[in-house]
Amino acid sequence: MFTISTLFLFIGAAVLLILIPGPDLIFAVTQGITNGRRAGVYTAAGLALGNTVHTLAAALGLSIIVTTSPVLFTVFKIAGAVYLFNLAFKSLKYRKTAMVLQAGEKKDKRVLLRKGLLMNILNPKVAIFFLTFLPQFVNYDHGFVPLQMVVLGLVFIILTFLIFGLLAYFAGAFSSKFLEKPRMQEGANLAAGVIFVGLGIKLLTTSP
Repeated sequence: MFTISTLFLFIGAAVLLILIPGPDLIFAVTQGITNGRRAGVYTAAGLALGNTVHTLAAALGLSIIVTTSPVLFTVFKIAGAVYLFNLAFKSLKYRKTAMVLQAGEKKDKRVLLRKGLLMNILNPKVAIFFLTFLPQFVNYDHGFVPLQMVVLGLVFIILTFLIFGLLAYFAGAFSSKFLEKPRMQEGANLAAGVIFVGLGIKLLTTSP
């Protein structure tokens, strides 16, 4: 399995990436502002639970790639790195673009939970992200690659729920201070760009 230091590195990177304002975070915060704290927390729970599907898919997919073909693994590395570099380019290019909160719709808590779940599951960008992010922290020498991926995915899911849930719960206070401040937005995007570049380089140097 991975070391404690690797786990803490993963947690640090995951927290920074989860905090980057995006459609999922904006949706959860919007529900917290317009429909109340519980609605925001339900939405955050749905978005976090959707990551279980991506975690299992990434664990199974990477396991198959690693065990079947070194060529496929190389192709996977290159494609994944290109994707991460593209994310870095967009984060840096549009670093001054502010995310705007939109008015939410009044919905039942279960509907919000289901919508958050489906919104995450049906997003192909999230699936690709999981397949390129989680492998950075897998220790291939120790085996049990799928298990390592699942553990990392569960940690990411818990962190997503805690962060999204807290931001959604205290949406009124956080939204104006974090999501709509130009300097905060630019700083978050710059940090994202650096992280994506680092992950892309690390992926290129990874060997099964």
